[in-house]
Amino acid sequence: KARAVYKLNVGRSFQAATNDDGDLLWVRYYHTPNSDSNGAGVAKTLQITATQSGFVAEELLQPLETHVEVAVGTIRSSLFAATDVAGIPDGITSQMADILSSKVDFLRGLRPNDQFRVVYETRTIGGRSAGNGRVLALEFMNGGKTHNAVWFSPDGHTGGYYDLEGESLRGAFLRSALKFSRISSTFGMRKLPGLQAWSGHHAGVDYAAPNGTPIHATADGTVEFVGWRNGYGNTVILKHHSRITTLYAHQSRFASGLKAGSKVSQGDLIGYVGSTGWSTGPHLHYEFRVAEKPIDPLTATANMPTSQPLASEHREKFAQVAGPYKQQLQVLAKFQEAVPEMSNVASR
Repeated sequence: KARAVYKLNVGRSFQAATNDDGDLLWVRYYHTPNSDSNGAGVAKTLQITATQSGFVAEELLQPLETHVEVAVGTIRSSLFAATDVAGIPDGITSQMADILSSKVDFLRGLRPNDQFRVVYETRTIGGRSAGNGRVLALEFMNGGKTHNAVWFSPDGHTGGYYDLEGESLRGAFLRSALKFSRISSTFGMRKLPGLQAWSGHHAGVDYAAPNGTPIHATADGTVEFVGWRNGYGNTVILKHHSRITTLYAHQSRFASGLKAGSKVSQGDLIGYVGSTGWSTGPHLHYEFRVAEKPIDPLTATANMPTSQPLASEHREKFAQVAGPYKQQLQVLAKFQEAVPEMSNVASR
């Protein structure tokens, strides 16, 4: 019954209770919130209770409430800093970055005074937070250009994010295999570690990140290689369409169960940042190859097409769903323009 504790998900909540002496009474983990289209539902909660003879685990079913909240914000230094000021949960912030990853470069493309408006869900049990829902609508102004997104599920079960014109926002390739990082070395000529007098061609992009940072597949594909590869250290190579391959090097370890021939989807976990092989510090070395020829990932992925637009039979329903969100985003934009001193707010 306690196995749910092994599946820790971003945005889910823990609670703990102690007595006056600080002794543990119980721990609760809200691990499976399920709700219908009206926000009603139940949440499966793992409760572990301390007894005189040890611990007892049980599953509880509790009423789940879903609330819709809105927030606006202005970038001063970083996305997370702006959403913290606006009171937006980190799990929602991560979703925002994922949704617009094919349009906005959140690693190096944010500018001071960029703005965002977001409509999102939160979940509560008995008035207490039980984790995040999903982003419902999003608008982001980056460098004077506006990008928007709306969640749409044609069949009521599976869905995705589309702009207000009904075009899918799922890029063919993610801009980066890491959620948040910084570029420490770009594509081109550079000095090799330990050989400072010799300059060589750097066939990829390096992303500096703490050891153990999750690495994600940038596109759907098949694992072509997983293992040790000379100076690359622990390496994963994925094979994609059109003779494209991507390489992820210097990993500390691989995702559990990953092997040659495995199918992976865009965003799947494939490993963790490390410093194996010819590496002087923890980072991800990422290469993008076409017919075995390395090209600059930063320019290649930016020019990749997105997925197919909505089928014609779904467009009428999409317009019905997107219309109210479009109006809501317009109201938030007018508020942001009219009250600039309140550039970061959140409201239920």
